[in-house]
Amino acid sequence: MLATVLFTDVVGSTQRAAELGDKRWRDLLGAHDTAVRRELERFRGHEVDTAGDGFFATFDGPARAVRCAISIGKAVRPLEMEIRTGIHTGECELDGPKIRGIAVHTGARIASLAGPGEVLVSQTVKDLVSGSGLAFEDRGLHELKGVPEWRVYAAV
Repeated sequence: MLATVLFTDVVGSTQRAAELGDKRWRDLLGAHDTAVRRELERFRGHEVDTAGDGFFATFDGPARAVRCAISIGKAVRPLEMEIRTGIHTGECELDGPKIRGIAVHTGARIASLAGPGEVLVSQTVKDLVSGSGLAFEDRGLHELKGVPEWRVYAAV
């Protein structure tokens, strides 16, 4: 299936967890998860999986994914959190309830390039949202571990 994949990760989560302790970190992460799920619902995203402090979600439209990522970043700032996000659109393989494939790996690798507060997207996403009113800055070509080289853009 063709899908837009979105990956988020909390910046500095291990250090923050160590500072707060397990109970307070768990409570803060619960508030983070609630905020992310609220934005996913608002933008018609589908939660696929979570891993620690990160989310993997899919969308049937790339513009909604980008707008959702920007909105998630704003929603978690009052929690004194910053997230990094990566978005890519491509063919995905369905494996029962799981979604797999090169598009998924590419989205995850793009997320790993993002800095605090950044929403990075592939060239594919940028091209697909042309005319949507979204704006991007070129962040150059990147070798992504295990997948082909991609031009990456930051949503601004």
